[in-house]
This record gives sequence, C-alpha cells and structure tokens, in this order.
Amino acid sequence: MSRILHITDKRQWRAAQKSGTYSADSLSNQGFIHCSTSGQVIAVANFLFKGQKDLVLLEIDTDLVEAKIRYENLEGGTKLFPHVYGPIKVTAVVNVYEFSPGPDGEFELPFAPLTDSEP
Repeated sequence: MSRILHITDKRQWRAAQKSGTYSADSLSNQGFIHCSTSGQVIAVANFLFKGQKDLVLLEIDTDLVEAKIRYENLEGGTKLFPHVYGPIKVTAVVNVYEFSPGPDGEFELPFAPLTDSEP
C-alpha cells in the first residue's frame, strides 16, 4: 500500500463526495490529476497555494485507485511526481485533512510524514 496526496479546495471535495468521484480541472486540461508524495507536498503547496484558505489535503491509497498512476516529471526536472490518469473514487481517499496556511502564508503537514514509496 502506498499513499499519495492531492491539494484541493473544500468546494471541489464536497462536490466529489456527492458524485462519488473526484476530478480536478487538470484532468480535463492536461489529462491527469497532479499529486505529490508527502516529501513533495509542502513545497508544492507553498509554491502554488501560498496564503490560500479553504483547502483540504486528500490522502489517497494508490491500491484503491482504478486509474493509471504514473510517476513522472513533465517539466524536465529530476523529481518524479505521481499523476493519476483518470478520476479518483472517493473511496480511495482514506483521509481528508484541513489544510490551512500559517500566519506567514506557508503550509506544514497536518500529520506525521508518510513513508514515500515511489516506483
């Protein structure tokens, strides 16, 4: 069992809970849902979401994801990020954490770091 993380806003997560599946905008725009390992997610959050409120952090069990997951870097870097090539059933999301920035606008993990397991 491996876990990956995805940052989204509370409104999108509530909609997913009603429909039974989660689909980020990037799925229709880029063909996949951007995710991170626990070692990557804070840098991603501080780069893309600094100071943003009303976010949640989804912890996803990769064994429960039916779509293809690829670890890749499409921007030429060396770090591989998990990309989910299809919608994610809400049953694959094993934990949902409130994900609010601190007073300085930066994020911290709301839990003890997970053991990252990349292929």
